Parts: sequence; structure tokens; C-alpha cells
Amino acid sequence: PGVGGVTHLDEKPILNTLTEQIMREKIIEQQLVQAVKHKGGICPKFVSPGYDGMPDRLVLLPHGRIAFVELKAPGKKMRPLQVHRKRQLEALGFPVYCIDNSTQLGGMLDAIQTS
Repeated sequence: PGVGGVTHLDEKPILNTLTEQIMREKIIEQQLVQAVKHKGGICPKFVSPGYDGMPDRLVLLPHGRIAFVELKAPGKKMRPLQVHRKRQLEALGFPVYCIDNSTQLGGMLDAIQTS
């Protein structure tokens, strides 16, 4: 509460901030899956037990186009291990994208399709 019992609109509990970041990342993830489906592809969750730091999703588009995608809440960056895995995959010739905003999806998918 603010002065005299008045609540200021800009005050947010810390827990809600973390929850909101997770929810924003999930929304971007859902939008990615739908955008890939709209392009005729699939976007399975990528799980790699025992090999930490791998990207969250595979993007598989028609004509053999493939990429890895790491999803982050808006403004968040990859952890050092994730950056290392990104470099490893890129050294093998695979494109790897880090997406933290749904406005990046169209450009990323266009780049994958034309690679």
C-alpha cells in the first residue's frame, strides 16, 4: 500500500513478476508452434536428458528446413551453457535462434525457409 493506505498502480509483488515472465515465454512458445504449423511444419519440444543447455524447440519446415529455437521471456538472455550449445550446433551447420518477442517469429521463419 502507498501513503495513507492508497495503493500505487506501479507496485508489483516480486512473485508475480517471475510468474509473468514464465507466462510471457509460454505465450511466445504457443505463437511459435502456431506460426510453424501455419507454414506447413511442425515444432516439437526438444528434450535432451543428460545434455543440458539444448534449445527448447525444433522447427521442421517443408523441403527439409530445420532450425533450433531457444525461447526466452521478453528481455531475457541465454545462460552461458545455452550460448555454448548454440555455438556447438552452429558449428555443425544448424541454425539456432533465440526468440524473446513474438514479433521476431515471422523474420525467423522466413530465414529458415530461404536457407
